[in-house]
Amino acid sequence: MSEPEPPRTVLFDWDNTLVDTWGVIHQAINATLAELGRPTWSFAETQARVRRSARDAFPAWFGADAERAAAIFYARFERDHLDGLQPRPGAAAMLAALAGAGYDLAVISNKRGDLLRREVAHLGWQPHFRRLVGAGDAARDKPDPAAVALALTDAPGGPDAPGLVWLVGDTDIDLVCAVNAGCVPVLLRESPPGPGEFDAAPPAHHAPGCVEIAEMLRCQC
Repeated sequence: MSEPEPPRTVLFDWDNTLVDTWGVIHQAINATLAELGRPTWSFAETQARVRRSARDAFPAWFGADAERAAAIFYARFERDHLDGLQPRPGAAAMLAALAGAGYDLAVISNKRGDLLRREVAHLGWQPHFRRLVGAGDAARDKPDPAAVALALTDAPGGPDAPGLVWLVGDTDIDLVCAVNAGCVPVLLRESPPGPGEFDAAPPAHHAPGCVEIAEMLRCQC
């Protein structure tokens, strides 16, 4: 298999792509469900269901209680998220290597924008990224291409400069967003795609970890 063509820009998802936040998300969503008198979710159910931003997902999950649910969820999440924030293995070294090699890097996340920026600052990773786009920053959240368009507004050469843009993430939402925005969809997770799992937006590349992303882009980390 030939080596992938290197991109000019790499857009990363945040949660569970560069950092592990499942534990805090799970605790916050179950605190919300419990306070609203609803059955709580197993950890596997949380992993399967949490994909979209709160402004897109909560009305479907909670109906008329969506605003109250969001208030409960964010109160619990903001209390715990920095203490529970864990970089994914190799993420810090990969980002340093890519930035050092001159790649243009940004984040597009379905985490609320202010919380995303707080977490990036907590880890000291701001110098690696040109832009951090979270939920609510663009007119629409992933998988809508508006988030990608915002992330590329001040990209080198401008948003319409020639060259590939990779969108790296761990879920179907990330890959669909990549296809919607004309980016190269890259799956970053330990397990490879299952049969039919990503029929709507098959990944162009799969990497089991951050080190492998760096290797694809011919960087040592």
